[in-house]
Amino acid sequence: MNRLAQRSPIPPVLPEPRLAALDLGTNNCRLLIARPTGGGFAVRDSFSRIVRLGEGLASSGQLAEHAMARTIGALKICARLMAKHRVSQARCVTTEACRRAANGGVFIRRAHAATGIRLEILDHQEEARITLLGCAPLIEPSADHVLMVDIGGGSTELVWLDRRAGGVLRCVASVPLGVVTLTEAFTDQPDRPTFEAMIDHVAEAFLAIERTYGIRAQTRDQRVQLLGTSGTVTTLAAVLLELPRYDRNRIDGLAMAPAELSAVADRLRDLDHAARLAHPCIGPGRADLVLAGCAILEAILRCWPVATLRVADRGLREGLLQGLIGRTLEQVLATPALPA
Repeated sequence: MNRLAQRSPIPPVLPEPRLAALDLGTNNCRLLIARPTGGGFAVRDSFSRIVRLGEGLASSGQLAEHAMARTIGALKICARLMAKHRVSQARCVTTEACRRAANGGVFIRRAHAATGIRLEILDHQEEARITLLGCAPLIEPSADHVLMVDIGGGSTELVWLDRRAGGVLRCVASVPLGVVTLTEAFTDQPDRPTFEAMIDHVAEAFLAIERTYGIRAQTRDQRVQLLGTSGTVTTLAAVLLELPRYDRNRIDGLAMAPAELSAVADRLRDLDHAARLAHPCIGPGRADLVLAGCAILEAILRCWPVATLRVADRGLREGLLQGLIGRTLEQVLATPALPA
């Protein structure tokens, strides 16, 4: 008998599974494609585009036709990338714009018909919890409490985590003020009195949260960590470092003092729109929104003063991926924190 004929056939090499997380917010459309690894995931491709889905929503209550068309164009690119990588499992979510818009459901059906992507509307609490899951590797082991803030386009989410009680979420809250809504309510080029009025407006919205949970008294403890995730926070970090171009490796995990954040905000407020537009770490997508983000962040720092803020260039998409591979917040918190 031919001995070669007795050999077992070589099994086919199976492609590595691919996961996808898509976050469609009021301002941005972001996609991550990754493969599972032993302890998490490794990113294989990504996409990000400013789509301004929520443009004009605050005044009209509706998603505008041109904003929907612009967003569907970005979603088509996401669909092509997911097909290219043969994504086997995906979670595609949308947040404040579709939560608030009277025609949010119409847009979701239209987007599915055009792209095949099924968008899931996250409620405020689920959005905040998943974002915290994505940011959890940056939580310092020594922190007794963590205040995570996520400044979005249409809302700002806050999470107060009590680690002394084993990782209990004492507060998961949201205010309907983000960089798009605040800019539309005020201006993209505020003078000092207007900027202070923006801060006061946001701080007023935070008062109910403070009255309910009494976070301020606990932030005087040095074992409280403030964790910021948003384009506002990462942009301010890049401007502070005077980077010639945005560099995630320099930003993710960076610790910033409140005085540094305020100084950067003052520098940006002194620039006109053209100068912000030309800045390599701001650009056309954020030039008219960054000062509203500065006002929201300043309101947070005045309401809940801390010694430092740690910057997270990660968030909802990473949390979605953690969920897809079956990891929980407790498991991620048990993993040693990344170095600063």
